This record gives sequence, C-alpha cells and structure tokens, in this order.
Amino acid sequence: MRVVPFLVAFAGVSIGSIVHSQEVERGSGPYPAIFEARDDLPNHVVYRPTDLAPARSDGLPIYVFGNGGCSSDGTSSRNHLLEIASHGYLVIASGTILLGARPAVPTPPQPGAKLTTETETRLLTDAIDWAQRENRRAGSPFEGRIATDRIAVSGWSCGGLQALNAAQDLRVTTSVIMNSGFFPEGTNPLRGVVSDKALLKTLHGSVLYILGGPTDIAYPNGTDDYRRLGNIPAAMVNIPVGHGGTYMQPHGGVGAEVVTTWLDWKLKGTKAAGARFTGPACGLCNDPRLTLERKNF
Repeated sequence: MRVVPFLVAFAGVSIGSIVHSQEVERGSGPYPAIFEARDDLPNHVVYRPTDLAPARSDGLPIYVFGNGGCSSDGTSSRNHLLEIASHGYLVIASGTILLGARPAVPTPPQPGAKLTTETETRLLTDAIDWAQRENRRAGSPFEGRIATDRIAVSGWSCGGLQALNAAQDLRVTTSVIMNSGFFPEGTNPLRGVVSDKALLKTLHGSVLYILGGPTDIAYPNGTDDYRRLGNIPAAMVNIPVGHGGTYMQPHGGVGAEVVTTWLDWKLKGTKAAGARFTGPACGLCNDPRLTLERKNF
C-alpha cells in the first residue's frame, strides 16, 4: 500500500502537477504530527502523531472533519488539524492533499442559484468505518491503537453542515460545529447537503458550537441551532474573528485550543479540561479572547 507522508517542517511538496514549497506545522502538543494520503482511504487526508507507539496507551480518539465550503482540499485547515493530532488524536479530513490550491470557501452563489459541493457527507462516516477496520486489521500501523468508541465529528461552514448530518450516527460521542449552523427552512443554497433544523432534535452525546461572533455569516444560523438544542450537554463559544475562524493561524489559533480542550474532556475524560468549561469560575468563562455559553452540563 502506498502512503504519502509529510514529515518535515519545511518541504518542497510535489503532488501530481502541483508543486508547493512552504512551511508545514507539526502541532504544539506532545506528539508531533504529520498528514498523509493513503491508498486504502481515498478522498481523505489522515493526520496523526508521527510516532504512534507512545501516543496513547488506550488508543487514539477519532476526530473526523468536513472542510470549509465542503471543498476537496483536505489540507485547507491543516494547522487546526495538525494541532489536534499532536495532542494524541487520529484526525481524518475529507478530500485530498491540495495545500491551498483551491479556495477554502467558494464564492457565494447568485440569488436563487445553488452551490455544488466537492465532497459528500458520507466521507465523514466512511472515515469512521476505515478507522474501525484499521484498528482490527492485522499488520496495520494502527492495529489496537485507535479508540473506536470515542469519536468526534466536526467541520466548518459547509463542512459543519456535513458534521451535523454525520452526527446522527450512533457511534459519534460528541460533535464540534464550527462557523456553521442549519439554514432556515427553504434557504439552503447548497446542493447535496441536507440542512434541516429537525435534525437538532435527534443529536446525541454532546455538542460544541464555535462561531466567529456577529460578523460571522453563520452566526444567526449557529446561534439559532444552539437555542433549539434540547436536553443534551451543549456549549457555544464565540471568537470575534468572523467567518474565517482561526484554522490557519499558528497551531490553529484559539479555535484549535478550545476544540482540543473539549475533546480532552469529552473523549479522554480529562478533569482539568472539563474545568475549563464547567462551574461558575470555569477557565474559559472570563477568557478575554472569547465568550462562552453553556447548558445541560
């Protein structure tokens, strides 16, 4: 099986006819990370600790991710994804290694027109299927190293809508919806991506929304989703940076910090991570970089 890894901190990367020379982060966590294309998982990019052996004795929890614009560039949010992988997670994004060859968010459609997406929602659950197979497959580098019962689905913008749909899968433990939210009925501009507020009633586990504040075009949809959520534990964080988030800031910026903390709490059971979200004096409650709302904890 052919695996195409990206291991070095500064590399000239050749992919077909596309050649890039740029810095590649490794994440700030204890397990320097890489991303790779794998023949046994087409149309996905896998982010993981370089050395799988010491990463986690009881397995790497899974974080699957839909790209902004539902684009096919599985590296368009690579700083965010490498950061999470470096904290001991198996991260899988839809798409292929394009390294910014296409825009992360397509131009909005003309009134009445529909955007055609480059990736399908099923790629998120395909990634979960693959991780479960690899954990069982004799000879796999991931054999026995994946925590297949601790799974997060995530994505931003259009990819966040894909994550909301994939979150209906009963294998999912928690959902992280970023700069996104279901459109009001009859206003979905995306062809091939379901947007239905009724699906909020069938979410399970827990949900974290991360939005970009009032200037984020997804702010009305995301805040409305949060208000409609029923009895499951939920939080909403607003980072006032607009719709583009902090995905490609160094180490994914504050957005990746918040997501990693949530995952450490919900997928690893880390008490210190939970303390940043819970209680009247929670660690994120008075963080000047963001605002936090919580319910049903």
